[in-house]
Amino acid sequence: MKLGLQLGYWGAQPPQGVGELVAAAEDAGFDAVFTAEAWGSDAFTPLAWWGRETSRLRLGTSIVQMSGRTPTSIAMHALTLDHLSGGRVVLGMGVSGPQVVEGWYGEPFSKPLARTREVVAIIRQVLAREAPVTNDGPHHPLPYAGPGATGLGKPLKPIVHPLRADVPIWLGAEGPRNVAQTAEIADGWIPIFYTPRSAGMYQPWLDEGFARPGARRTRADFEIAATCHLEVVPDAAAKQRVIDAMKPFVALYMGGMGAKEQNFHKQVFERMGHADLADQVQKLYLEGEKDRAAGLVPDELVDDMHIIGTEGEVRERVAQWEETGVTTLLLSCRSADEVRRVAEVLA
Repeated sequence: MKLGLQLGYWGAQPPQGVGELVAAAEDAGFDAVFTAEAWGSDAFTPLAWWGRETSRLRLGTSIVQMSGRTPTSIAMHALTLDHLSGGRVVLGMGVSGPQVVEGWYGEPFSKPLARTREVVAIIRQVLAREAPVTNDGPHHPLPYAGPGATGLGKPLKPIVHPLRADVPIWLGAEGPRNVAQTAEIADGWIPIFYTPRSAGMYQPWLDEGFARPGARRTRADFEIAATCHLEVVPDAAAKQRVIDAMKPFVALYMGGMGAKEQNFHKQVFERMGHADLADQVQKLYLEGEKDRAAGLVPDELVDDMHIIGTEGEVRERVAQWEETGVTTLLLSCRSADEVRRVAEVLA
């Protein structure tokens, strides 16, 4: 199993010390570095900036929001960065949610599965560069011939010849149909709450996708990149402090990341068997009682979602994640020393 450094997206200001983190990951044998985006920093620019000092790390997005760019624009970003990095790009994408898509990008959120299929198909056309790019689908018609069109639209091929005709595409997916489609059309999957305890829930969905006619991958060559917090601690007391510190983040996703009527993250917790808990946490969170909401999150749930323990416990837990099919652990590390420590423990 490989390790990825998850840089995430920026807060109010650009983070400090990222160059040192990335250099440490390269030196320590990490496989990749990943960036994310929400409604502030973008995912591609940090990879170009910090990735320029690396020679081996794969450069991945987890994830690019599809509604933020047209499919051909996403392909241009990937094509350009793949050349600059010598063929190290992993293009991770996702549909985000209606609050962001409609509130920030001003695009309709409807039919996310169909939109995803079109986006992936168009990007693959651009990178293959076998013919001018066209698409008959309703979400991203190429050439555009709808209201306001001049009628002068022309199918085009990219001017730049892609370095790789088949850049890996990984998709963020949470629900049954979305996960199945990901197994069918993508090269990898970036689940948000994949754990050893919940892994069995996802296997039939993945198998459905792998079994579809024309599926690109099989379980043997499909990547699963799971995100978790990994921390090596000296004893049980230190582990409890870390678990307590993680509870507000669990409560945020369970109760605050999405509208009351449609919160995809909350639905994942419900499928994991925490429906009553998720309802209570969401109610308190949306009422502004964030501390009380975090207080409801049980230790066992945090322990299942993350890898926290002594050296021996961490090695044992990592092996459990690997046994479920995880090929990459995406880890958020706070210092170069922590990067080196994780690599040393898991060497």
